[in-house]
Amino acid sequence: MLSRSSFTSLVVGVFAVYVAHTCWVMYGIVYTRPCPAAADGAAGGCVWPYLARRPKLQLSVYTTTRSSIGAESNIDLVLNVEDFDIESKFERTVNVSVPKKTRNNGTLYAFVFLHHAGILPWHDGKQVHIVSPLTTYMIPKPEEINLLTGESATQQIEAEKQPNAVDEPVSHWRSRLTLNVMVEDFVFDGSSLPADVHRYMKMVQLGKTVHYLPILFIDQLSNRVKDLMVINRSTTELPLTVSYDKISLGKLRFWIHMQDAVYSLQQFGFSEKDADEVKGIFVDTNLYFLALTFFVAAFHLLFDFLAFKNDISFWKKKRSMIGMSTKAVLWRCFSTVVIFLFLLDEQTSLLVLIPAGVGAVIELWKVKKALKMTIRWHGLRPKFQFGAYNDSEKKTEEYDAQAMKYLSYLLYPLCIGGAGYSLLNVKYKSWYSWLINSFVNGVYAFGFLFMLPQLFVNYKMKSVAHLPWKAFTYKAFNTFIDDIFAFIITMPTSHRLACFRDDVVFLVYLYQRWLYPVDKSRVNEYGESYEEKLKKKKLIE
Repeated sequence: MLSRSSFTSLVVGVFAVYVAHTCWVMYGIVYTRPCPAAADGAAGGCVWPYLARRPKLQLSVYTTTRSSIGAESNIDLVLNVEDFDIESKFERTVNVSVPKKTRNNGTLYAFVFLHHAGILPWHDGKQVHIVSPLTTYMIPKPEEINLLTGESATQQIEAEKQPNAVDEPVSHWRSRLTLNVMVEDFVFDGSSLPADVHRYMKMVQLGKTVHYLPILFIDQLSNRVKDLMVINRSTTELPLTVSYDKISLGKLRFWIHMQDAVYSLQQFGFSEKDADEVKGIFVDTNLYFLALTFFVAAFHLLFDFLAFKNDISFWKKKRSMIGMSTKAVLWRCFSTVVIFLFLLDEQTSLLVLIPAGVGAVIELWKVKKALKMTIRWHGLRPKFQFGAYNDSEKKTEEYDAQAMKYLSYLLYPLCIGGAGYSLLNVKYKSWYSWLINSFVNGVYAFGFLFMLPQLFVNYKMKSVAHLPWKAFTYKAFNTFIDDIFAFIITMPTSHRLACFRDDVVFLVYLYQRWLYPVDKSRVNEYGESYEEKLKKKKLIE
């Protein structure tokens, strides 16, 4: 069986291989090998860019309720850009007529054509086009009301706007359409075309050489939930912002892979809102900062795993609560569960929700260990039994109770006052939503105060040797990484501020570790001391 140190080394080694492999894959995406024959001027086996001929182009955007068209019937022209310059960036807003079928929860498609100027798209054999739905289906956000007065956040009657049930997905309008054209005069090797770009390429034979027509791309990552608009039956026109920018081959390939990744998440059950959080990481972040984020995120996963492993290992061996604040363990469990329920109620991204749920389960298990609780089942009825504390543990409990007594004078009035204020001035979806928000606001605003009992116990015992310092160290690293993610991943503001609050707590614990150095001759809760373990190790060797 592997020792704990060997297992940790194995995990770190696998992590290093994973990071190296990821860097190699990313390099392969960004860098594309050009056709070697192109350097010698030979045409054999090379695929040349049609844009190198500098053709006069025109951009046309049509809308229709059908996913495919064969002629110009039943389609509407919404944008026409003559003398289209692929190097010039632009953004235009147009009004789009919404057909009755779309207003009745139907779909509307945008057909984007890039063709020769002065020729209709379906008469141009060298045109390229791409299709994108302008609608998507989402469950509308529940209406928020003042729980005491019943006043709605909006004065418009929701039943008139949308007769569907709240939990039924309804059609939403995508108000942005972002277009790109790959502008590099890149010569591909016909024998090794990248699979990601190949599906966007259209080839034509011109003389003895093969050319690829302009690569037209729709940036689906720019379609954000915040830009969506509910389509109701009274809507006849909706605004559509069409923006265009050129794109390099490396960025195009990277963007294709990211879009495919988001699509895969949706196939695995991620909702539109969950996928939107991932999109925000790519769209709202500078590419260089994004690369740093990927690197940091990998370390976050590693530290998360090591923190969980060491925390579980520490509590699994824990037989005594000497020096450990039971109140702090109970509060940490309560706050973790409340935060998880709050994030669930706010429909937060699964990127935040899943780790919070795993943390809540672990904290519940810690409470069972801290209270020395055993559960015996009599049929379907559980029976709880609690173990007894020894004299040293009772002394710790006295310090713990003393700290909580002083803390309650400050904490309870603040939490009750905050809950009352929010009830009078803030609108909520339900009484449950208000209750969870009140609890979580107390946790986020004053939760760090409940960590004070452990600091008080440390102060009274003049020791920090009883704390799980390995797990604390990994969590400290993750806390500082969370500070970075607080600005990248969308989350409630209170959850974002809590990340910075944890920084202060870890700094206080570090100060106590410096103030109360570990006495290596002191016997721990397992009946061993560091010096005795060292002597045994030397005798074995």
